[in-house]
Amino acid sequence: MIARALLAALLLCWPFAAAADVAVPPLSGRVVDQTGTLSASDAAALTQRLKDLETRKGSQVAVLIVPTTQPETIEQFSIRVAEAWKIGRKKIDDGALLVVAKNDHKLRIEVGYGLEGALTDVTARRIIDEIIAPQFKTGDFTGGISAGVDRIIRIIDGEPLPAPKPEVSHSVDPDMAFNIIFSPFGFIGFLAIAGISRGLFGRLLGSGVTAGVIGAVFWFLLGSIAVSVGFSIFAFILTLFGDAIMAASQAASRNAGRGGSGWSTGSSGSSWSSGSSSGSSDSGFSGGGGSFGGGGASGSW
Repeated sequence: MIARALLAALLLCWPFAAAADVAVPPLSGRVVDQTGTLSASDAAALTQRLKDLETRKGSQVAVLIVPTTQPETIEQFSIRVAEAWKIGRKKIDDGALLVVAKNDHKLRIEVGYGLEGALTDVTARRIIDEIIAPQFKTGDFTGGISAGVDRIIRIIDGEPLPAPKPEVSHSVDPDMAFNIIFSPFGFIGFLAIAGISRGLFGRLLGSGVTAGVIGAVFWFLLGSIAVSVGFSIFAFILTLFGDAIMAASQAASRNAGRGGSGWSTGSSGSSWSSGSSSGSSDSGFSGGGGSFGGGGASGSW
């Protein structure tokens, strides 16, 4: 476990051979299914319900099902899609997006600024945990998506969720914790802690302080002493010798550049070749210019 975690952190910190991000699919309708999960009739029924919502309330909701979002997290991919599709009315920002990454077993509800008061982060998380994920776990993707969309529509219509059941856990989700830790923000946070500690306490003592802070963060988020100790050691070494490692890396890059060798990675964005997408009968649909700020929730099954 510790070895795998250390390897993941090392790969994060070593900026070589970056993989291309998955391309944002075109907005071909309110329901875009790149996996063939939904039948044509199910996609059409879902599309009609979303059309009715827009006619009645003006709000726009879209569903996207993809095989994977790798190498990005579903949070990074979903906000890129939301920003590209611009679901919701301009300056009202009343859009919502349900993204399902089927092979990754991840999903997310992305919420526009204008809906954050009704479809809060907590509400979105409950919809995922209590309504969608349980059906996904049984293999009923159509039922889970339909029930989740129905609940989102009812929330937009002003119907609150019932009181949460006592047994529902709101503890830290290990998957979410790892997404936070191994995100660009997590890495930037580590660099800030290391820089401040070394500046205040010197190289050796500052490395120890950084190791203690990183260990405490991992213990709080993951609840594992073994993992926190492992990452404390890694943080100590990286803080102590990080500048030397980066200098050696830069020197190697300059030498490689003088040698004239290199490799081409092709296009900057990869895409899936999955044939037609569900929702083609809704091809006239387009986003209304809505804006998103990262509100919503993620989950897994």
